[in-house]
Amino acid sequence: MSITQICSFEKLKNGLPGITSNWGRFLTEASILCFESQNHPNGVEVKISGISQCKVKFEWKIDVSEQMINSWADEQELTEYGACGVAILLILKLTGYTVIQRSKKGTGVDYWLGLDGEEKPFQNAARLEVSGIMAGSENVVKARVSKKIKQTAPSDGKLPAYIAVIEFSNPLSHVVKK
Repeated sequence: MSITQICSFEKLKNGLPGITSNWGRFLTEASILCFESQNHPNGVEVKISGISQCKVKFEWKIDVSEQMINSWADEQELTEYGACGVAILLILKLTGYTVIQRSKKGTGVDYWLGLDGEEKPFQNAARLEVSGIMAGSENVVKARVSKKIKQTAPSDGKLPAYIAVIEFSNPLSHVVKK
């Protein structure tokens, strides 16, 4: 496994070409609450497998409040949006892509990706499908990846798809390219 890399939620909080800073803060809050609900502190290391074998350390500057906890009482939504925040940061770190647009329902993916660092990222250079699991084994994660690979079929064509499944209890992420 390679050296630990660092991801800061500050990048997401500031927004991306296809994510406003408000949406970025929303995803950041969910991600942090997912980690903290599983007793993981700031600086938690997440084991990455799939397109990269490494560990990524996630850092944040937000203190969790009772109001935040109360705002995210629905664990299914918390897990879904928390996984999106983590997956987006992983895509930025591991692929050179950035989010350029949230996808519409029926496409089989959550986000459209473009090349990072360009003034106007090439539209729809890749796709991203995300899934979150609050607590599950590596086998559960791999089964979810297989399911999500099939789910991307409606938008299949020439564009690659990245599938990222995030598990929060024993933090790991399996990221594959289809």
